[in-house]
Amino acid sequence: MAEGTSVNDVASSMSKKRQGYLGWDDYFMSVAFLSAKRSKDPRTQVGACIVNEDRRIVGTGYNGMPRGCSDDVFPWCNEGPTELQKKSLYVCHAELNAILNKNSADVRNCTMYVGLFPCNECAKVIIQSGIKKVIFYSDKYKDRTTSQASRKMFKDAEIDCDQYQPTDEQIVIDFTSIEEKKNRIISSDRQNVTGFTSLDKKKDRIKSSDSHLFSELSF
Repeated sequence: MAEGTSVNDVASSMSKKRQGYLGWDDYFMSVAFLSAKRSKDPRTQVGACIVNEDRRIVGTGYNGMPRGCSDDVFPWCNEGPTELQKKSLYVCHAELNAILNKNSADVRNCTMYVGLFPCNECAKVIIQSGIKKVIFYSDKYKDRTTSQASRKMFKDAEIDCDQYQPTDEQIVIDFTSIEEKKNRIISSDRQNVTGFTSLDKKKDRIKSSDSHLFSELSF
């Protein structure tokens, strides 16, 4: 116990709620990015998380091949000698999978958190499903016709679209914290971290730690 600190002072501080906890937007966007870690796409990993009006998660998804279509057989690039060798013909986007994976009767009036601004095909599904708000992180394809078409449809369908602004640049998942029961402040140079910039910068980070086990999420 620090000098000048009484037992009553310690007890009083422990009776107050913890500071620095995740806000709702940070939490749900983190779930979307954690879902993206399941994607087999070597170039782009995107996740989506659907939340209802009670702030309950009702669906998650990530970009990948349809069920029954081998991840080892179907193509993962958009360049090839023939059209049939392009992944865009086969891959289901995160938004579509999140809606199909829903655990409720419908997703009307729900909010979708997603890493990338939805393409025109996903926008159609979002509108038809009844989702009323989309919160996205990256808008790097905003000049593409597909994104412009999405915006036009969202506007006419009165779907709110907001770009997510992270509270912090990094969020760390420390799998050892439950057992060790102590807080850590660790430099990002020595660990795997959640980075909110990777979708725009498109670079991989592989870092190790001798004393801690971390999950790397890329925002």
